[in-house]
This record gives sequence, structure tokens and C-alpha cells, in this order.
Amino acid sequence: MKIEAELTNWIVEQRRYLHQNPELSHQEKMTKRYIKERLTEMGIETYSLTGKDVIGIMKGDHDGKVIGIRADMDALPIKEETGLPFASTKPNVMHACGHDGHMAILLGIAKDLSHKKDKIHGTVLFIFQHAEEALPGGAIELVDKNLLNGVDAMFGYHLWQPLELGFIGIHQGPAMAGVDRFCFTIYGKGGHGSMPHQTVDPTVVISNIITQMQTIVSRSLDSKDQAVVSIGELHSGSNYNVIPHTAYASGAVRYFDNEVSKLIRKRVEAIIKGVCDSFGASFELSYEQGDPPLLNDKQLTAFVQKKAIDIFGEERVVQINPIMGSEDFAHYSTSIPATYTFIGIGKPSHPYGHHHPKFDIDEAMLPAGVELFTNSVLDYLKEEADKNENPFN
Repeated sequence: MKIEAELTNWIVEQRRYLHQNPELSHQEKMTKRYIKERLTEMGIETYSLTGKDVIGIMKGDHDGKVIGIRADMDALPIKEETGLPFASTKPNVMHACGHDGHMAILLGIAKDLSHKKDKIHGTVLFIFQHAEEALPGGAIELVDKNLLNGVDAMFGYHLWQPLELGFIGIHQGPAMAGVDRFCFTIYGKGGHGSMPHQTVDPTVVISNIITQMQTIVSRSLDSKDQAVVSIGELHSGSNYNVIPHTAYASGAVRYFDNEVSKLIRKRVEAIIKGVCDSFGASFELSYEQGDPPLLNDKQLTAFVQKKAIDIFGEERVVQINPIMGSEDFAHYSTSIPATYTFIGIGKPSHPYGHHHPKFDIDEAMLPAGVELFTNSVLDYLKEEADKNENPFN
């Protein structure tokens, strides 16, 4: 079922309006109102579990399972530099990750399916989720509000710049990394730069800690385990000839196995304590577990892969490697069968990646996303209904 030109134009209009009017995580009030208005115009009933999300519910003409399709709504604190005629009207706020396109695709799916209720064997939830970019984000809030009760499967997707335009990326199993955040303060003894022997220099202490942390992956983990430990923030002192009293750093841990996360946390704590003890310093450490790894259900992912091949051709559907970036869609995938698909938008003429001030999507992939998931939803629900009617076939 190809997407007609009229619907394509409408989808593009939605994306451009949403791009012009971005909102940060947990602040998506206008976006929520706009989405709700569009769904209501389609005759789709809506509700909200957190006051920040919008969920549309469509019951088909036939009984069957309940599936969800999720799009994220939030933008980033970035000053846009695209020069687009529909660039952000909000200072220092920009849709620099494709969430405007994700919302437009889901609105397009909803609009398309609103004319095909006679073909729907079950119920479809259109989940417009807030705060994907935040930690903790919107997905865990929705899970805690029992969004997944009675939901049999979840579909998600990402317009993906690292993947060539027109390609669909598939990966079964752990597809995106889990992420933890840690920060720590070192307390030494400050003093004059000319008399370091009278001080406990926190800059030296924290430098040794950071250096030793780089051995965690190479020396504490099995070589088959993938993980990254990165320090992204470091502060120490404010004057060239003063040894400060404190130093501060924060960082992130990315992993695909929860046992790896636990091991790294133990090593981070042990390294900080050991180095501080050796220098006579003290410390405070905060370690926060973030989103878990995103796990693509094998059967559901294979189903979407087959649909993608049917629509775009086998040469356009590729297996991609696990991605070290994280995605709070993972909270759905740890509870019910879920699959997350990557829609390629990369092209040499526009090399700017996600979260870049010049990031932009190729709107040609918006109707492609609608076509893929409209077909996937209809066929998945129909096949599941047929299984229930003929359990021995």
C-alpha cells in the first residue's frame, strides 16, 4: 500500500510545523496540544498517563491483539544553524535528532490507518512520548504508569543519519547500549602553588583516577564484552598559582550487558577510593543507572525485516551493528516484545550528524516510514489473529 501524494504532503507539513516549534524535554506542552488536535481531527480518542505524553487509541473493526507505535517529541538545547525556511523559532532550542520527523511519521500512520479500520484486527496505540533526551526520560515514566499493561508488542524507529539514505537498518538482539552516569568530587587540601608539599592536590588525584579508569575496559572486562567509559566533564581550580581544594568530574558508561554495568560500577568505585587513599584525599561519588540496553525481539524484528524487504527490496534492507548510543525505548523492550528500526537519511552532501546545529533529515523518508509501519501493523495484527483462529496451522 503506497502512500499517496496528498498524504505525503500533509506529513511534510506536520514535520515542518513541529520543526519550527521545538520544545525541550518535559516541557512539550505546545507539542502535546498540537498532536492531540491532529489526532482528534482524525476521530482518534486520546488520553495521557503523565500529563506530558499523548496516546491515541484506535480499535479496529476486528478483535485481536494490542500493539503500540512510539514516537518521541522532545528537542535539544541547541542553536539551529541549518538556514532552513522553517527553522526553529525558539532561541537555542532545535529538533536536532529527528524527533520532528518521528512525530510526523506517526501522525501519518495514524491518518492512514484511520481510513482502514476495517483492516485492523485488534487495537493500535499511537504513543507520542515526552523526554526521550532526558535522564530519567519519558519511557520509564510511562512504564511506571502501566502503559504496557495489555500491550502485546511495541514498534519504534529512528531516522538515522549514519545509515545511507533509502536503506532500512535491522538488528536482532541488543541494538543500542545501556547508559549509566556518574559524577564525583575529590576533596584535597588547597594551598599556594609554590608549596605543593603542604597540600593534597586534587588535580593530581583526579588525573590519576581518570587515567586508571581507562584500563577498566581493556583490563577488567572480557575481551568479547563491549563497553565504553568516558569522562565528559572536568573542573579543577580557577587560578594559575593556586592549588585548589576540590576537583570534579562526570562521565558515562555504555554497555550491552547488565552484568558488565555492575562490574564497571565496582571498578569505578574501587579506583576512586584506592587513588584517594594513596594521596590522602577524600571523595563523594554519585552513580546513576540510566536506560538499559535496547533489546530487539528476534521474531518481531524478523517480521519487520520481511516487510521492509517486500516494500523496498532486499538490497535496501541491511543488518547493522549494535550502536553505542542509548535510547529510552529500551524500557519497553525489557518488558514486552519490541523492535526498533533505523531509517537511513545519510547522504554525502549533508554530513552533519545527530545533535549537530546543522542537522537535517531527508523528508523523502517520511512517507517511507509511514508505508513500512502501516503495512507492518496491519499484517502483524492480521497474522496474529489468524494464529488464534487456527492455532494448529
